[in-house]
Amino acid sequence: MDIGLLGALDVRESGVSVVPTAPKPRQLLALLALCADQVVPVPTLIEELWAGTPPRSARTTLQTYVLQLRELIAAALRRGADPEDTAARSAKDVLTTLPGGYLLATGGGGSDIREFELLCAQGCRAMDDGNLAGASGTLRRALDLWTGPPFADVSTGTHLAVEARRLEESRLCALDQRIEADLRLGRHRELLAELTVLTSRYPSHENLHAQFMLALHRSGRRGEALLVYQQLRSLLVRDLGLEPSARLRRLQQSILTAADTPGTPPHHDDLTAPAPGGGLARAL
Repeated sequence: MDIGLLGALDVRESGVSVVPTAPKPRQLLALLALCADQVVPVPTLIEELWAGTPPRSARTTLQTYVLQLRELIAAALRRGADPEDTAARSAKDVLTTLPGGYLLATGGGGSDIREFELLCAQGCRAMDDGNLAGASGTLRRALDLWTGPPFADVSTGTHLAVEARRLEESRLCALDQRIEADLRLGRHRELLAELTVLTSRYPSHENLHAQFMLALHRSGRRGEALLVYQQLRSLLVRDLGLEPSARLRRLQQSILTAADTPGTPPHHDDLTAPAPGGGLARAL
């Protein structure tokens, strides 16, 4: 079974989609796929489907949804079956009833979430080892797995909604690391278009704005870099009553006082420690 959750729900057995059209069975499949190869307790499934106000028939209805999913799985297994395979799986082998819950068995198949998390871990290790090109490439492959918001076409209850937020945060962290690697590789001009979009999408995200400021400055566009800072400061003060962080203020001051010649791409930690003379020359 192959599972795709980073975008529209895509669950395939033997290459055949087993995603139902009805909202509740679709939601059930999404949660089972998220927790693939693990038992999901019945109370967790009921809470996801009915948000704390289950009908009296909740367990019976849940069993009906499970049967509907098994019918789709059985049809997929028949279409992809090898006539000579005497050990072929049944629908009950794929969607198993166990004490207290249900388990969706991948049978060695893949999950885009698991692949994303594996690639992110590899990318972060490459960063720690100083392999910037390897980190950038690996994190880019991780981010390319995303085709939209998690569970994009699924009605989400408590559990899926929490997981969607966690995944979005993981995506943003991976994106931050990949951009950092690219900045340190001197790819500042290549990043400008992407950072223009990202700072518009995340208007109060300080680190993305810091990266945009650095990329602009190194591209010889110091005035625009300072304008990015002013726009962020105006938004933070107006909407949150906050000034930019000390780290970002040091970056702005460093750009104000720096020479026009772009400097060496930094690690982001360099932005937190003033260089001799009070500037952030290494960051520029």
